[in-house]
Amino acid sequence: MNDFNYLKENDIYLDSACQSLRPEPVIRALTEYYKQFNSCGERVKYPWGVTTDQKVNAAREKVLRYLKLKKKEYFVSFTLNTTYGLNLVLSQFNPEKAGIKKIVTSDIEHNSPFLSTMAFSKRTGISREVVTRNNDGSISLDATDFSHALVVVNAASNIDGRRLENITALEKHIHKNGGFLIIDAAQAMAHSKDILEKTSADAICFSAHKMYAPSLGGIIMRRDFLPFIETGFVGGGMVSDVDKEAYSLLSEDPEHAYTKFESGLQAWGEIIALGAAIDWLEGLGKDDHRNLEQNYTELYEFLKSKSSLHVVNELPNPTISLYVDRSELGFDSHFLGSALAEQGIMVRTGYFCVHYYLDHVKHYPPLLRFSLGYHTRPSDIEKVKQALTNL
Repeated sequence: MNDFNYLKENDIYLDSACQSLRPEPVIRALTEYYKQFNSCGERVKYPWGVTTDQKVNAAREKVLRYLKLKKKEYFVSFTLNTTYGLNLVLSQFNPEKAGIKKIVTSDIEHNSPFLSTMAFSKRTGISREVVTRNNDGSISLDATDFSHALVVVNAASNIDGRRLENITALEKHIHKNGGFLIIDAAQAMAHSKDILEKTSADAICFSAHKMYAPSLGGIIMRRDFLPFIETGFVGGGMVSDVDKEAYSLLSEDPEHAYTKFESGLQAWGEIIALGAAIDWLEGLGKDDHRNLEQNYTELYEFLKSKSSLHVVNELPNPTISLYVDRSELGFDSHFLGSALAEQGIMVRTGYFCVHYYLDHVKHYPPLLRFSLGYHTRPSDIEKVKQALTNL
């Protein structure tokens, strides 16, 4: 793909689940901000600031358009990353006001929701439950009693890409039983966003840097969920007036609901570049999607054919994890990852911030993860195959 022409032939980047590479239009959008109208948003009246405001507002609208959500029902706030967004929401959520009696997460979660739900339980004294996900990523509606439960789970796993396939049924079931659903969409926004389209989730947290945009986080929230958030993280950009012992929040105005989570100056250039990334993703053609699918399918089938490589995935996916058995080969996944790195092949090794499931439930040794993107070339896959042929 021409938008990644800066990649050298021997630079084989297969760590997109951590952060994706940025295509040229996104890089241009960011540098354009810094070179042409570098200014504070929401505070100034001079032309540079007006341009910043226009482009930032457009980015908010693009996020909603991307998931086919209505502005009258949802708003978009920007943060640092998914972890920050989840913690920001949960640390200010009032369970008593919302009628919540327990918080629920699942076993395959990234530490972002896993730890933040743990902290929520300790702070509020509300019980926490960890449910088991099915092999296809779905959650059985009878996995627990979802009555008056706050459920925080991912839409796609950063281990093997398995998706919350029954998300629509789960949303309806949770809401019918007086509960709320918060989605960790970090791994879904780039390659699995279809399952989030027209969602009825109460909040969705995501990381722009996993969807071909700069380092940035986002919160997409239902407007009728906002009353259960009690602001405790306050700063400039959030208030309409301040007296000696009191202040008025801008978020009380529905048009400025997004300010509820945006204290201080924001990453204006990164937000604008996210808008460019969404335009770029929406502009991809069938060939681009087909090439990605062919690449990860070919890699998956090759890895599965190697008896010395224990592939975790049950199905092909842009994210593929495996482990090697030290007793079989005499080395572990960390060693294999380092060996691949010496050949220009960049992969992730370890537990990918999913310590509970991978280490304590499955008792796997450290894993190795290949995560592909739209920048991945057929030649990259061939070089991986060549590097692993003798295993």
